[in-house]
Amino acid sequence: MTNEVSFWQLDQLSAQQRTQLLQRTESDLSSYMAQVQPIIDDVRQRGDMALVDYAERFDGAVISRDDLRVSEAEFEAARAQVDEETYEAICYAADNIRRYHQAQKPGEMTLQEVRSGAFVGERFLPIPSVACYVPRGKGSFPSVVLMNAIPAVVAGVPRAIIVTPPGPDGSVDAATLVAAKEAGITEIYKCGGAQAVAAVAYGTDTLPRCSKIIGPGSPWMVAAKRLLADRLDPGIPAGPSESIVFADSTVGGALAALDLLIEAEHGPDSSAYLVTTSREVAEAAIAALPEHWADMSEQRVEFSSTVLCGPMGGVVLAEDNDSAFDFINDYAPEHLQILSTDAWQYLGRIHNAGEVLLGPHAPSTLGNFVLGCNAVLPTSGAAATVSPLSVHDFMKFMSVAYVTEGGYPQLAKQAERLATYEGFDAHAAAVSEKRKRYL
Repeated sequence: MTNEVSFWQLDQLSAQQRTQLLQRTESDLSSYMAQVQPIIDDVRQRGDMALVDYAERFDGAVISRDDLRVSEAEFEAARAQVDEETYEAICYAADNIRRYHQAQKPGEMTLQEVRSGAFVGERFLPIPSVACYVPRGKGSFPSVVLMNAIPAVVAGVPRAIIVTPPGPDGSVDAATLVAAKEAGITEIYKCGGAQAVAAVAYGTDTLPRCSKIIGPGSPWMVAAKRLLADRLDPGIPAGPSESIVFADSTVGGALAALDLLIEAEHGPDSSAYLVTTSREVAEAAIAALPEHWADMSEQRVEFSSTVLCGPMGGVVLAEDNDSAFDFINDYAPEHLQILSTDAWQYLGRIHNAGEVLLGPHAPSTLGNFVLGCNAVLPTSGAAATVSPLSVHDFMKFMSVAYVTEGGYPQLAKQAERLATYEGFDAHAAAVSEKRKRYL
């Protein structure tokens, strides 16, 4: 590797340069949208046959329309292909994720008496259907299956499916199928990218139309979700991986570099920064990266070095904690890891992040796979207003109200005044003396 790791000093950056550091790959999707629209139109018109053609074109997989849905035989074969240690890890992770999300699930209904005789509350229900998107282009991700599917199943969604790109041999990764079964989903379809989003937005002869799609994906997939947002709920923004590792002077730079690589290795479209107030930590981290790269595969070195030596990654030196956390909150990272022997002291400074992992024993790896909190997180700054994927993303609530005979008069009096002021005659009449004639 000949490229140098990008090094940024916050106090020496212009406003424009600082703004540039906050950008992500999918910040401008205009070029992707132009390429995606014809794919959407084609899937809408040709349905299954378009999916078959795109499987060959984009995934190198020659399949027929009868192969689009994963068969029971494929599920059985997958279990035989997954070794016992991997199966045990999948089950372990699934159990933790299930426990976390079961604790999130609200009761069937809430009700409170806001005034004497006036009761208001909510009734909680699962959404009717959802498509869980599991990417494959840069690897195979049974963990993403668990994170997407388990909260949907816990929420009680009547029809939850998975869409995922086929491999070149037309199959779905064996561990992905095993994870799906462990999560409680057996309806899986072999399609990915923008064409998968279009398929569940409109429905085809084989794939059902769904009311929502969730899960991370490429900029093409994200662009398709935006273009089809009037057809299905696109879920939380979940694009290419991004992270910030904050390290203070109580930890070593080599440890910070080790954790900086976690999200950077996802792909060349990821974003990853080490933010520190210690020049010693910054320099030690940069020096340690080649040692860590020496133990990684060529592909992961290529991905992570592209990120860390490019304009959307590297090491950021801040003059003090105020400057560091101002940058972190402006960035609103998907993953935020706090490396410090006293990590809890920084939690109150953090306002915008998809997840916060505290301390040297909580690398993002644990959050991504086995801790239980959901690793499908808002990207591209959306963490400023959007929460991680949860049971609540698969549920809705309707307001419920009940008024007793004794509670009605006072409510009616005040409502009539407001209706009259706003000029709504029928509103006012419905709570006027006229109503007493019919009660």
